Formats: sequence, C-alpha cells, structure tokens
Amino acid sequence: MSATLRKKRAARKKRIVQEARRRIKKRLADPPGPERSVPMMTAANLHYEPAARIRGLSAGGIGALFLLAQKLDLDKEIDLTLHLLKRHLPYHESDHVLNIAFNILAGGTRLEHLERRRNDEVYLDALGARRIPDPTTAGDFCRRFTSEADVLTLMDAINESRLRVWARQPDEFLDEAIVDADSTVVETAAECKDGVDIAYDGRWGYHPLLISLANTAEPLYLLNRTGSRPSQERAGEYLDKAITLCGRAGFRRVLLRGDTRIAENADLDPWDDRILPRDGTTIAETADLDSLDDSGRIRFLFGYAAYDGLKARADALPEEAYGFLERPPRYTIKTAPRQRPERVKAQIVRERGFKTIHLLEEMVAEFDYRPTACKKSYRMIVLRKRLGIDAGQMRLFEEYRYFFYITNDRSMSAAEVVFSANDRCDQENLIAQLKNGVHALTTPVGDLLSNWAYMVMAGLAWSLKAWSALLVPVAPRHAARHQEEKRTLLRMEFATYCAAFIQMPCQLVRGGRRLIYRMLSWNPWQGVFLRLVDRLHGNWRL
Repeated sequence: MSATLRKKRAARKKRIVQEARRRIKKRLADPPGPERSVPMMTAANLHYEPAARIRGLSAGGIGALFLLAQKLDLDKEIDLTLHLLKRHLPYHESDHVLNIAFNILAGGTRLEHLERRRNDEVYLDALGARRIPDPTTAGDFCRRFTSEADVLTLMDAINESRLRVWARQPDEFLDEAIVDADSTVVETAAECKDGVDIAYDGRWGYHPLLISLANTAEPLYLLNRTGSRPSQERAGEYLDKAITLCGRAGFRRVLLRGDTRIAENADLDPWDDRILPRDGTTIAETADLDSLDDSGRIRFLFGYAAYDGLKARADALPEEAYGFLERPPRYTIKTAPRQRPERVKAQIVRERGFKTIHLLEEMVAEFDYRPTACKKSYRMIVLRKRLGIDAGQMRLFEEYRYFFYITNDRSMSAAEVVFSANDRCDQENLIAQLKNGVHALTTPVGDLLSNWAYMVMAGLAWSLKAWSALLVPVAPRHAARHQEEKRTLLRMEFATYCAAFIQMPCQLVRGGRRLIYRMLSWNPWQGVFLRLVDRLHGNWRL
C-alpha cells in the first residue's frame, strides 16, 4: 500500500471517529428544558431475526491483537521452539496457545467456553481459521507438557516477543527494570488433582510463584508448585532468569524486590557480585565492583522478618538515629476539596467498644546487618511505627511495631527504601487480575504441570494487553495526551480493557484481498485503538 493511500485512509478513519465523538457529545448534552412526561427509555415493539448475509462479531478488537501477535512473530516463535505434537493434524502448537489466550480476551473464563468460540462462524472467520480446538482437545494439549523444560520453552518463546516490544520503547524505558517476586495460593476443592497439597493457611491447592516487571505489570515467569512448598523455594533461580531477560533487553539497572522469605537465602551475595554487561547479552561477574557506577549493578530490596534479635538492635539504637517518615500525599486535588462523608464504620466500632489500632507516627533508621546465609553485610532499614490501641473512645495502651528491609543500595535514603518496598504491594493487584480478571490462575486440568501450562497460556492474554498499550504510538504534537492515554491503558483492569478495546461490535467484510473489520459503534477509546492498528500496519522492522 502506497504512503499516499495509507494517509488518505487514516484521514478518513480520523474524520469518522471525530464525527461519532461529536454526535455522542451532542446527544449526551443536558440543555435546560421542560420536564419529561415519559421515561427516557421508550423502545417498543421489539423483534429479533437472523441476518442472512451481514455477519457481525461482538469481540471485534480480537483482530488487532491477532495482528499484534503476528507482527511480533509470536506464533512463529512458539512453533519454532515448542515441539509437543508429532503431527500437525490439523493444529500447530501456536494454534493451541493462542486459542486459549484469545478465548479469554473474547470473554471466556473457562476451557468449556471454547465450545462457544468454535461454534461462532464469524469468530472463526475473524481469525482466518476453518476450526479451532474444542475444550477436550485444548485440555489434552495442556497434558502434553510432561516436563518443566516444556513450560520453560513456552515462557521463553513468549519472552522473545516481549523483547521485541521492549525494543520499540523510548530510551528512558530501559533506565531501570524493577522485578518483583511474590507467591499466591491457587485454591481448588478437587480431590483428584495431582500436586495439590495443604498450603500454609490451611487451603488445598497450588502455590505458584510470580516474577513480574513492575514498570509495566507484565508477568515474566511463573513457577507452579505444590501447595505445601515455602514461598521462597526456587525464587532465586527464577529471579536469575528475569535478570538475564532484562540484560538481553538492554536495561541499564535492575532492582529486585520481594517479601521476607525470599531474602532468607544465599542468593544475596551472588546478586551483589553480578553486573549487567554493557551489551545486554548475558550476566557477568567482575572482580573490581568498586570501580563500577550503579548503572550496571544488580540491586535488591527485600522485606525481612522481624526477629527478636533485629528488634533488640532497633531498640538499642540511639533516639537520634531515628528520623520521622513523612509520606507524600497519594494524589493531588485538581479541583476544590470536597467535604468528606461521615465514617459510618468507624462510628459503629467506637459505639460497640471494638479494639482499633491507630497509627500515631512513623520513624526510620538503619544499621549494617549480615544475614546468616551471607558473607557480606548490607543495609538494614528499620521502620518503627508507634501505634495506639483503643477500645471505643478509650486509649488502652501504645506500642511500637517494627518492619525491616534489607538492601545493597547505598544511594537511596532510608525513606526512599521504605517507599519502594511499599510500592511492591502493587504486585498484589497484578495477582488479583490474573486470578479474577484474566482467570489465568485456575486449575482446569488434572495435574501440576498441565495446570502450570494453562496458567502460562492464559496469562498470555494479559501480556497481549500490556503489549498493545506499550505499542500505542505517541505523536509529538499531542505527546502529553497520548502518553496519558498510554499509561491509563497500561494500568487498566482487564475487564475494563476488554470493554474498551475488545468488545467492539464489528461487521466482517471481505474485499480487495482484505479482511475488513467494520466498526459498528463508537467508544472513547476507538481513536487510540485505530492509532495502534495503523502502527501495526506500518513499517514494522526492528
């Protein structure tokens, strides 16, 4: 397609979107007028009839993400590296992987919902497929993952496409990679699933470990484990894989963050001795770490358990060693501040004399500490909270509670260490989205490995969401607005994203050797969506 024709089509699309926006604004305007004598909703004499020739699809945005997967060579990478099928009659490995991810993007939440997809003729035509695997076949494919190496191969294939997305980001994107690690319990009531066990909180299920990039909330690696395993088991191994991935991407710094258990192992010293090479191809070690600047160092920041010995050391610090912690406001009020409503729950708690805990002050200090499994000493940041315990309106007593954080970063202040450690809690939101939004952390098949494979394939739906946000183009003329749209799309919940980007009613039309998704309605994100599609159709050479 010539550049002139592409510009004409882009201008036409922009004009149609702008006209639709003007029409809806005019329709939603609320000019003063007389009181209505009838309700607003007055449709009557409704009828339904099947269309003879016109074909439509409710999840019209699925085509853009399929185009995205093709442009990133995701399907080719999966077929090139993952070999689970002896013969491709008729499906390839990439067909199975994308089938599960697209089912979730199109609104499915279970393997059984594939039956709805495969019986939708328009959905099949939208993906250019004669047919797609049914739920039984998809479950059989999950069971073909017979070793951890197979699942790792799939994650590595997905991460190859992730590297291509990162390579198209602005240079400041590669300043620092913040890698978070945390585990969660995936509960199941089934009694015949291999690998389930009793977790630390008494629930039956699995105990997967998630390694994610905090910058973009992307899941990098997922390790499924039986429910009884400790949260820190093999965390160092998979954090090393994430470091290697970030090094290949060209990140100049890497910060590892995790909970208290991950810090209690022998990986801290090796991490402190490693550097990211300048060419970003592998992890290297150096004998003269003091001669390096912080741009190549691996830094870590982990919570640490409040052992009695640590609390005794914190108590022994002189009072002048502590400084007040002043937290910045969560947000800035852009308009006039509004009066806060009465706190009904707090009033009921006071009336009934329940015990409540109130934060009175926060203070921070630090000292050097060498963990038992390490040969080096690191900064131990102590956060001391003074709490008031009340019953009703009576103050019972006050007490101190301690929170500890260990880090090898010598440049951040103690307050900045605390704030960064608190930011790691955002990974809980990602886990919640993977559980309840994407429905990836579920157990639809029969054993640990097959459920692990399903979690990775279903989690690809979230990665496609993140990639579509990262690849939205930013025009210099509207840089501020476009950057804000990009950030909003990246942080958007999965259900909201699907409503904005996927659930676009479209008519499918074939003509001129093209498969055209003709949008039948307008929503506020349509302009952003079309900018992404235009970029995918443009010059895509890395």
